[in-house]
Amino acid sequence: MSSEVAARCDAKKLVRSPSGLRMVPEHRAFGSPFDLEEPQWVPDKECPRCMQCDAKFDFLTRKHHCRRCGKCFCDKCCGQKVALPRMCFVDPVRQCAACALVSRREAEFFDKQLRVLLSGATFLVSFGNSENSETMVCRLSGNQRYLLLDGASHHEIQVTHIAAVQVLTEGFPAGDKDTHTYTSLLGSLPASEGGAARATGMSLQFSTPGAESVVQLKLTAGEDAHGSRKQAMAWLAAMHKAAKLLYESRDQ
Repeated sequence: MSSEVAARCDAKKLVRSPSGLRMVPEHRAFGSPFDLEEPQWVPDKECPRCMQCDAKFDFLTRKHHCRRCGKCFCDKCCGQKVALPRMCFVDPVRQCAACALVSRREAEFFDKQLRVLLSGATFLVSFGNSENSETMVCRLSGNQRYLLLDGASHHEIQVTHIAAVQVLTEGFPAGDKDTHTYTSLLGSLPASEGGAARATGMSLQFSTPGAESVVQLKLTAGEDAHGSRKQAMAWLAAMHKAAKLLYESRDQ
C-alpha cells in the first residue's frame, strides 16, 4: 500500500452526534479494532424512571443518557464526565457510575500501554511448529490494525484476524525448585505463590486471507540493545490487555 493510499485510509473527520463531538475515520472499515460503536439510546418514552435508583423523572429530576451504554439515569446516577476514547469522543462525556468505572480502567491502556505497543520490543519469533526462531521487533502499527514484525524478514498480522492469545509465564512455586510454565488465555496474568511468576512469551493464533487453517506464532521475550528484557515483558503485558479489549469489542 502506497503512503498516499495509506494516508487516505487513515484520514479522520470531526462529526457531531447526539452524544458529543467525535473524531472518527472517514472510512468505517479502517477504524481501530479497539473502537466501540455508539449505543442506541433507550427511548425517552420507555424510561419514566431512573434505571439505577428508580427515581421518577419530572420537571426537577431530569433524565440523562449514558454515552457508553445508552440507558436512562437521573443526574445523581449519571453525572460523571469521563473520557471515552474507544468511541472517539473528543471531550469527556456523561456516563453512569458503572460505565465510568470501566472507562477509567481502560484509560490506562490508552494512556500508557498503547504507547508501549506502538514503540515495540524485541522477541525471538517462530511460526507454526518450526524450531527455528528469528530475532524480530514486534510493534503495533500506527493505525492499530496490524502487528508488524521486522527482522531479516517482514510480516504483517491483521489484529482482527487474531483468534486466540496465550501468555506464557514461568515461576518458582514455593517448595519447588523446578521452573514451571503456565498459560493464560485472556484471563488475569497468572502468578505463582510469592509473586515469582513472570511473563516470558506469548502464543498467537491467527488466520490469513484465503486460508482455512490458522497459523500459530510464538513470541519469546528477547533482549534489547542494552541486554534487558524489560521492554519485551512490558510489551507482553500491554498486548495481553489489548487482546482482552479486542475480544470485549467482538462481544458487544
